[in-house]
Formats: sequence, C-alpha cells, structure tokens
Amino acid sequence: MIRSPGRAYRPPVTLKSGQSFAHGHLRPDIVGAEISGAPMAYPTNLLQPDEEVVLELNPHWKYLFWPTLILVLSIIGGLFVLNQERVVQVPLGLVVLIALGWFIKRFILWRTTTFILTTDRCIYRSGALVTSGVEMPLERINTVFFQQTLFERMLGAGDLAIESGGETGKEYFHDIRNPPEVQHEIYTQMEANENRKFDRIGQEAAEGARAYSASTAQTGPITVAEQLEKLAELREKGVLTDEEFETHKANLLA
Repeated sequence: MIRSPGRAYRPPVTLKSGQSFAHGHLRPDIVGAEISGAPMAYPTNLLQPDEEVVLELNPHWKYLFWPTLILVLSIIGGLFVLNQERVVQVPLGLVVLIALGWFIKRFILWRTTTFILTTDRCIYRSGALVTSGVEMPLERINTVFFQQTLFERMLGAGDLAIESGGETGKEYFHDIRNPPEVQHEIYTQMEANENRKFDRIGQEAAEGARAYSASTAQTGPITVAEQLEKLAELREKGVLTDEEFETHKANLLA
C-alpha cells in the first residue's frame, strides 16, 4: 500500500457546480485559502461519478514577473521621452508595444494553464486557442518529485515532476504553487484511492459470498467440482487473489 508521510487522510472538499479555488489556490485546510464562486477551469461535467476536485492551481505569479517588469520599465521610459524628439519616441513606443504584447500573451497562458488534482487523477491543461493536456490516474503514479531554488522557496513556487507507469514516463510541471504541499496532497489522495479500491474488492467479495450462500440454500449442497467452478469465477472477477483461490481449493480437496 502507498504510504503518505506525516498526516492522516483528509477528505476532499466537495465542490458544487460553479465553485472553484480562485486563481489556483490550494485547499483551505492546507494554506487557509478561501473558496470563491469563480468559474472552474475544469468543467464539472468531465468529472467521473463520485470524483471530486481537491486542488485547482494556476501557475505561480512568478510566471508573470519578467513580462510585468519589462512592461513597467518600458512605460516609465516612454513617459520620460514624451517631450523628446520623434526619432527617440518611435523606438521606445515600439518597445512598449512589444512588452505589452509579451505581457498579454503570458497572462493569457497563465489564466488558461491549470494543474488539477482530483480524488482519482492528476490533470494538466494549457493553452487558449490551441490546448493541450495530460491526465494521469493516481494508481499509475509511482513517485512525485519537486525542485525549488532558494529564491523560489521564498516565493512559495517551484517545479513538480510526476513519474508514472504510462508511456510518457515522467511529466514536468513548472511554476507550481507550494510544491511540497502539492506533493504531499498527491500522496494523500493516492493512499485514499488505494483504500477505496480495497474497500470495493471487499464489498464485492462479501456480495459474492452472500450470493453463494443464497444459491446453496436454494439448491441444496453442491459438489466439490461446482464449488471449484464458483471459486474460479470469483478469481477471474478479481474478488479472490490467486493465493486465496489456492487456499480455498486445498480446503475443498482435503
């Protein structure tokens, strides 16, 4: 079983249609963020039955730092040359337009890039006109890495890498908010997902046992061969493991 270090499992926050974690805030019980009524980046109709959104994150504001700085400096420079010759104003005006275009492009990418953790999978979507996305079921995730420079630790940003058993192997996600907490939350949901899987297997086993008892009561005792056939059916459905099948088989043939 996958173990999540440190904390006990916290049930996910249930979101109603139209609710979201504003601007990619972490769960309220992680960083004290508030839930807002802003539209969700990930449509609720694409969630599986009983699947819930745990984290919904836009990139850290560091993603906009350089475009914003260049735009502000170019505007300040433009203000200083308002009374200068046209030969000076035109180049600086072009610089302002280029900086503004870069800022708008980065802002649109920032708003349309989302890292989502649900109770069943990790989802990454990016792009406005041309979109791309990656989905990784939690049961296929092997390891979650994060990396932060000293400056990023001060800002609460960093990069996240998820290694899975799929064809891609490892996926990298940059400018993630609070990557240590995101890493921990992914492991927490992996453990909860594993527990739910075992609960479902146990429930199916109990239902199979009840059905078996009911059929025995109605038809009377069945032969050893029929019992072995029933056990084989349960093994094929995943209700019994190979080891449990062999144990029951040995008991019947003893």
